[in-house]
Amino acid sequence: MTINCKGKLIDLSSPKVMGVLNITPDSFYDGGTHKNEGYILNHVGRMLNEGATFIDVGAYSSRPNANHVSEIDELKRIIPIVKLILKEFPETLLSIDTFRSEVAKRCIVAGACMINDISAGKLDENMLQTIADLHVPYIMMHMRGTPKNMQQQTDYDNLIKAVLFYFSERIATAKALGIVDIIIDPGFGFAKTLEQNFELLNKLELFKMIESPLLVGMSRKSMIYKTLETSANEALNGTSVLNTVALQKGASILRVHDVKEAMECIKLIESLNS
Repeated sequence: MTINCKGKLIDLSSPKVMGVLNITPDSFYDGGTHKNEGYILNHVGRMLNEGATFIDVGAYSSRPNANHVSEIDELKRIIPIVKLILKEFPETLLSIDTFRSEVAKRCIVAGACMINDISAGKLDENMLQTIADLHVPYIMMHMRGTPKNMQQQTDYDNLIKAVLFYFSERIATAKALGIVDIIIDPGFGFAKTLEQNFELLNKLELFKMIESPLLVGMSRKSMIYKTLETSANEALNGTSVLNTVALQKGASILRVHDVKEAMECIKLIESLNS
């Protein structure tokens, strides 16, 4: 199971880590942390040294009730950071967390290699065709509505069936346009209640039937810290526990804030399985 990133084949049969770089002022965990170039480069360098295969850069917070950011402002935030990272670390495989086709296109031209779309093309009708034209890997996530209203859209007759059907439809549409490398993300925390997040994790192995690499992003999310009655800052141990479960159920990529600990989860699970 491989994806092609800028001519480099990445084998996802061995799980990989995607380190998160939020450059938004209002992200739920590290919002406003990465304010200057030196801090950003130090953070990216550390994630790469700790074993991250991908760095996921986002300039639009997708937390519940997040503030709207215009396309112009998103571009102003993200393009200089893409260029900054690739100037310092030219071999970095940058994923761009955006649902806007123009942002995707501009970032790929600037040197990024992958698009991570929380809406699977549903928030920009030009996104799927843009991805097809760019010939880059595409992460499609399950979500209902928008970050602003998604938590009011959690009424499912059958959650797992609904998410599987969603992906079958989106993947068929993407493949019809010629998109080859598709990664699915079930969207923990997006249009799902606390209980539904754990149902999704409990039945995660069912997503193997889709035959696409599976990305899991639970890092420091409320499903962890609300269950443990703590905070995002204190949710690292809980994150590692749930990442371990996700790996046992078939996750190919862990999207995390803490790369070292995620790499340790992968190493231990691989030792267990060998």
